[in-house]
Amino acid sequence: MTGRVVYASFEFQFPLGGVRVLNQQVSLLRAAGVEAFRWTPTPGFRYTWFDDDVPTLSGMTLDLGPEDVLVLPEVSVLPAHDPAPGGRKVVYSQGHYVHFLTCPEPGPYPGWSSEPALWTISKAGVDMLRRALPGYEPHLVPNVIDAESFRPAATGRVRRIAWMSRKRPVESTLLRRLLHADPRSRGVDLYDIHSVPHEEVARVLSETSVFIALGAPEGEGFGLPPAEAMAGGCLVTGYAGGGGAELFDSPSAWRIPELETDRLADRALELLDLPGHEEVRRAGRRWVTDRYTAKAAVEALVEGIRKARARPGGAATATHPTAWMEELLTYFPMPPEVYAGVGRPAASRLGDRPGSAG
Repeated sequence: MTGRVVYASFEFQFPLGGVRVLNQQVSLLRAAGVEAFRWTPTPGFRYTWFDDDVPTLSGMTLDLGPEDVLVLPEVSVLPAHDPAPGGRKVVYSQGHYVHFLTCPEPGPYPGWSSEPALWTISKAGVDMLRRALPGYEPHLVPNVIDAESFRPAATGRVRRIAWMSRKRPVESTLLRRLLHADPRSRGVDLYDIHSVPHEEVARVLSETSVFIALGAPEGEGFGLPPAEAMAGGCLVTGYAGGGGAELFDSPSAWRIPELETDRLADRALELLDLPGHEEVRRAGRRWVTDRYTAKAAVEALVEGIRKARARPGGAATATHPTAWMEELLTYFPMPPEVYAGVGRPAASRLGDRPGSAG
């Protein structure tokens, strides 16, 4: 495969799953023999919140060759701001519910020299974007679940219910209260993994009994935490968030209707004593790790790149979307760092037993 695949990435120094996935794809493509790079404006830039060693291109502008493909996050799209006039582009939608946040007016990519290819990460995303953009055929690139990092602990399970409050901090206070007040939670560790480092999350989930999937109230493109929890051997209950609906086909996942927090707490407590739970955990891990593999992702990426190169385009000078960051941020209801929960107290184990303070 000739030509480069260049992923434009924002220089956010706080954990965002979408940024990590972009960098993961660069590594996967390079391992498959594709000349892939991350593109960030600042020379020498490296992310500090994960182990960052991917090959990187720098500068606010970049010359693209005739076979190069530029991959852009969906939230970098602005009307009349074509990042590579005349070049081949992919808009990579990791969140179809926010896909049009920065480009809300009807019509596909107004002011761009040519229509980009479109990738997304879930079956729900494909269906939704196909309807929202008539004439487009979104290409599914499945996420990769790291089955080596997220795996059951050899030491067995702790009677623990875990969740991540980051995207639903208000509802999480109610969830914690409901769990804490229920006599069935006596002796159960209640653990909010918000702000816990990625490697520690994997360790915690490896021995956790039940994980509660909350996700974002505006919807999820997919939902990595519940998938990673299943790989770690957790039983999962929670909200599908739209894009995560496919995950609840797993034998170790139980879907709860949105905002029925009391039912969510009940199901989590019931699952602590699920008959035959060990086999269910093993079946759930097999289900998720058989589907969301590096092999499947690379095959989809290679096909997506082939389709992008088949579209009209050629050599171009690209401008990194950071160049219009000020305008981009006007579309966000809150700054990205607030959404990521930066500056909030570190997550901790909460309310180990009913009757404890708080």
